[in-house]
Amino acid sequence: MLTTRYVDGSPNWLDLGTPDPGAATYFYSALFGWTFRSSERPEASGYGFFELDGRVVAGAMHISVEQASPSWTVYFRTSDADATADAVRAAGGRVGFRPMAVYDQGRLALFSDRSGAAFGCWQPGATEGLGVVGEDNTLCWVEHYGPTVEDAVDFYRAVYGWNVYEVPAPGGSYTTLGPAGEGEDRMFGGAIDLAERIERGSAAHWLPYFAVDDPDAVCRRAREQGGSVRMEPTDLEGVGRLAKLGDPWGARFAVLKPLPPESRPDMQGAGGRR
Repeated sequence: MLTTRYVDGSPNWLDLGTPDPGAATYFYSALFGWTFRSSERPEASGYGFFELDGRVVAGAMHISVEQASPSWTVYFRTSDADATADAVRAAGGRVGFRPMAVYDQGRLALFSDRSGAAFGCWQPGATEGLGVVGEDNTLCWVEHYGPTVEDAVDFYRAVYGWNVYEVPAPGGSYTTLGPAGEGEDRMFGGAIDLAERIERGSAAHWLPYFAVDDPDAVCRRAREQGGSVRMEPTDLEGVGRLAKLGDPWGARFAVLKPLPPESRPDMQGAGGRR
């Protein structure tokens, strides 16, 4: 699962592009108890940080509807943003925003993979990544939706060298992803064909999951605040209880109450490494 011991290829940043950061802060505060802190730098153009108990859980910035659709963007750690951009191009992806320095904090770039799913990379400087992950009301998992799992695996292996495992799932197996050189305990996400699930008809994308204690209560609060529930809370064997939501501007995310470790099936070697 996700930890703040970030290694290359693991998710280490997340941000929200929204047309109304003030109202978005109110919405996500109602769901997760987050507060918002604007960057102290005037040249940051309003970029700021969602925080939980003083620790950064995500970034947020204003976007106009002409710029892009409201969405969450997942960033993966790299030791060399320029080399990652070259790898994206070589694998058939697109560099939408070339690597650039963010003061002394690090370097970032924005990409899209062969299927069109947007993602980014973050090369740490003074900021290694998010201040907390894997706890209630913070990022705990990411999931890729694209035309085929095979194409996603091929692309991201070429860029990041990810480990890929098949684990048991209701009705078959589930493809999980983890950083190169790490074990199955460092799996941070999965890949699913768009045609197979609720995301059918959507464009390719990455979906962030936030750990919560009560997905049903989060869904109730989301509806009260003008959000949508795209998939009602559902128990998934061996995983936990999850739901998929959208904020009032259409940015998609999911929530998950994971099973306690002692209740999860032993997945070491279950299904095998690809």
